[in-house]
Amino acid sequence: MLGKGAQHRLTVVSGPSGVGKSSVVGELRRLNPDIYFSVSVTTRAPRPGEIEGAHYHFIDRSAFDKMVENGELLEWAEFAGNCYGTPRAPVERALAEGRPAVLEIELQGARQVRKAMPEARLVMLMPPSWEELVGRLTGRGTEEEAAVKARLAEAERELAASGEFDARVVNADVRAAAEQLLNLMIGD
Repeated sequence: MLGKGAQHRLTVVSGPSGVGKSSVVGELRRLNPDIYFSVSVTTRAPRPGEIEGAHYHFIDRSAFDKMVENGELLEWAEFAGNCYGTPRAPVERALAEGRPAVLEIELQGARQVRKAMPEARLVMLMPPSWEELVGRLTGRGTEEEAAVKARLAEAERELAASGEFDARVVNADVRAAAEQLLNLMIGD
């Protein structure tokens, strides 16, 4: 299923909250199961329904700090008192096996990966319009107005950084966006 003569490198998918990163990456998984999808480590407790090794690798802070100290993470960040990071070894192993690899991470992590693996391709997932993104975030109805405003402010900051990325994919349709992402990964 991999493209003939494809360059197998790391592809980083980033974009603001509400743009549909998880949906597009999920569709990418269905389109091409040969791609390696990184599973992050986190120090937070599992949420109901989350499976160790599928959603995250759940570890304690001491183990996380040791991974950082030993250079075992391609990128990492701390949010709301919990740490999240991308283990380096599985990504490097997949690439060495000739499999393209994908990370779904936020802007700060994408910048760290750019430094750690300059050959990685960074792709910014974009909303069809600002109004559509606002509608997606406010339409959830699961957060207080202040939290939505904070997400929108962060989205503006992230979208302003789109020039740092190698490519941009507009998510007006999940399947079409996943197909465009797949083409960026293995089509050239």
